[in-house]
Amino acid sequence: MWYIWLILAGIFVIGEVLTSGFLIFWFSLGSLITMVVSFFVPDITIQTAIFLISSVILILATKPLVKKFANTETIKTNAQSIIGKKGLVTKDINSIKATGQVKIEGELWSAIGINDMEIKKGTEVEVVELKGVKVIVTPIK
Repeated sequence: MWYIWLILAGIFVIGEVLTSGFLIFWFSLGSLITMVVSFFVPDITIQTAIFLISSVILILATKPLVKKFANTETIKTNAQSIIGKKGLVTKDINSIKATGQVKIEGELWSAIGINDMEIKKGTEVEVVELKGVKVIVTPIK
């Protein structure tokens, strides 16, 4: 029966490699622990119980350690990071004609005025939202 636990351990390792999480690996270790136990305990129900218990213990015991070393901080992309930034209108913004351009930190963005507001060239604006590839801006008073 030990060979079944060894095959399962291999399957779990392959599954871990194919996924981005760090969970299936512990089932692989649980299978290896159960493989060793299977040399001494022939009962499949006891082996299965040992597999489940050892896998759960390994997951719970290592979860804080994984959280400590895992980088779960979300990083804003370029587009998301411009919300709240100020810019200058370089081309009149007319939401009806779908024209308008804003320069924000040296980059040109297609722009829409908030509530379809028309904004003239040279007006200083603030980015309030992203809508697809366009920024939604409001004039700074």
